[in-house]
Amino acid sequence: MNFRKRLLNDELLLGTMLTLPSPEIAELMAMSGFDWLFMDMEHGLLDVVACQRMIQATAGQTACLIRVAENSEKEIKKALDVGAQGIIVPKVNSADEARAVVKYAKYAPQGQRGVGYSRAHGYGLNFSDYVASANQLTTVVVQIEDIKGVEQIDEIVKVPGIDAVFIGPYDLSASMGLMGQVNAPEVLAAMARVEAAAKSAGIKLGYFGLKPETVKDFVAKGYQLITCGTDTSFLASGAKEVLSKLRK
Repeated sequence: MNFRKRLLNDELLLGTMLTLPSPEIAELMAMSGFDWLFMDMEHGLLDVVACQRMIQATAGQTACLIRVAENSEKEIKKALDVGAQGIIVPKVNSADEARAVVKYAKYAPQGQRGVGYSRAHGYGLNFSDYVASANQLTTVVVQIEDIKGVEQIDEIVKVPGIDAVFIGPYDLSASMGLMGQVNAPEVLAAMARVEAAAKSAGIKLGYFGLKPETVKDFVAKGYQLITCGTDTSFLASGAKEVLSKLRK
């Protein structure tokens, strides 16, 4: 089943974050059984060429969503044109910004996504079929990671075309003057406000944590779009574990 349909059907979708431009790592994560891969063009080393190679390496095995660097037509259009099943847009702080995301991600009449031959269209070979189904199959996720977005969340979740809200706890804590204090009462209260608004509007919720124990409470609360760990954290922790055992 298409990834967006699985999300809207209330499935728990477990993913991990990729920051290194490596088709082999992406392929390995897909083979490991993750439901989806969070490809990070905001903070990682990835560009659209690397993302396309990684999507090609995982084709038919898992879904790939790209977090773009910013909320812009160019970023969103290119991410979708290389074949991503959806986009994640950082720091969406208002309903107008959310509407822009949908406009850039969806073809007319729902939006104004640019039309052109690319990998997503089979380089033109599957153009008609892709364009006809893309609006229904493309997942649109906005990140709430600033107190400004929290304050506008009731309006943001009303924007048609938004499928999920992904909470960014670290940036959110920083915007509140509590850098890294993701369990501070004020930060938890802000997250609860986002959670309540999203659930009331029927919008799905997402969360990131480095370890399973970090995300398990959010799974229990009904969050569906879960990201756990990163490619670099897996490499680092695996290497440290091997060295520790060898030195003993």
